[in-house]
Amino acid sequence: MLIANPNASRTAYPENLKAILNIQAAVESRAWLAHWNALNPSGTPLFNLPDLAANLGVAELLVKDESSRSELGSFKALGAPIALVRLILRRFPEQRFEPQGLLTGEYRDALADFTVISATDGNHGRALAAAAHSIGCPCVIVLHANVSREREQAIAAYGAQIVRVPGNYDESVEEAAALAIKHHWQVVSDTSYEGYEEIPRDVMQGYGTLAAEIIEQLDGRTFTHVFLQGGVGGLAAGLASYFWELYGPARPAMIVVEPQQADCLLQSALSGHAAKTQGSVDSVMAGLACGETSPLAWKFLHGSIDHFMTIEDQDAVNAMRVLAAGSERDIPLIAGESAVAGLAGLIQLLKSPHHAAEVGIDEHARVLLISTEGATAPAVYSELVGESAQSVLQRQQRWSFQQRNQTRLN
Repeated sequence: MLIANPNASRTAYPENLKAILNIQAAVESRAWLAHWNALNPSGTPLFNLPDLAANLGVAELLVKDESSRSELGSFKALGAPIALVRLILRRFPEQRFEPQGLLTGEYRDALADFTVISATDGNHGRALAAAAHSIGCPCVIVLHANVSREREQAIAAYGAQIVRVPGNYDESVEEAAALAIKHHWQVVSDTSYEGYEEIPRDVMQGYGTLAAEIIEQLDGRTFTHVFLQGGVGGLAAGLASYFWELYGPARPAMIVVEPQQADCLLQSALSGHAAKTQGSVDSVMAGLACGETSPLAWKFLHGSIDHFMTIEDQDAVNAMRVLAAGSERDIPLIAGESAVAGLAGLIQLLKSPHHAAEVGIDEHARVLLISTEGATAPAVYSELVGESAQSVLQRQQRWSFQQRNQTRLN
């Protein structure tokens, strides 16, 4: 399903939004993250896939590959640590903590009794657990029934206490809030609700690092369209706000893609306010299986997203296989089930000339995709792709070696 957003704006970035999310704060967050040894210091690559672009009939296809951001395997490594650092700085101003000292564990003794908690579909919880482990504060993660044991074990590896609840993501959010009240813990969530916006804002601000890297890697080049994952809207808001502030009225067309059965953002666009999905929420795209839009994220998506669309689970699986296959000129990529929503959406759009024309995608389009995670659940990845992530990685390395040799010969 595809709908145009009647409230999409082509104006300068509004000052009221700039007061919440802005490039200046994103620059500060990026500088702090440079001191966290859990991250790849060189950032993540932006790959050009010319063969896939030609097959789809667009001028250029760029993929920002977050699988190598850190051992965490996803973009979430940019949001949770920034939110936790900023929370601690607000909570303990008298301690005069330094952000870089927090991320290197310099103040762990002072924070031994400060416990944080969050619900997660996997990646945010893993990033928060890793950040808490580095900083030295206890961490509790609430998981719902659909989160795989693989993801649970990956979170627990950082010393987090795991709490399991029946139901879906929204019910795990409710349980985390209840436990926080009972034990006087602090919720560090990537979704907002009434009276809770500071921390989700900080999570989204951390995602500005991703946008900043893309702009540097483009080196003056531009893109016409960007496809963004749905979920509660945090990533989409973090990137859309950055591009809107940077490019103003000349910003690229922005399209949000989410699972058909977890379409809370599309429902928000239809209703004009942050809304809930009408679907079952149980999607193979675990990171996007969210039933309720973050009201804070919606403040940014309401005016910046041009189209909202939904895809079926099989569309995502097919896109995973396309990226894993690679080609003579396209590097094979390891992209998890939530990472490929943008590519799956693009492929579906291009099957309909009418929809492609509506979104303005033609042979001149230069499309940016965000591959948000690698094989964060390796067994699930192998089952869906029909090949292990390790096997794809080996083919990727051979492809890179051949490209380097060919470059030298030329």
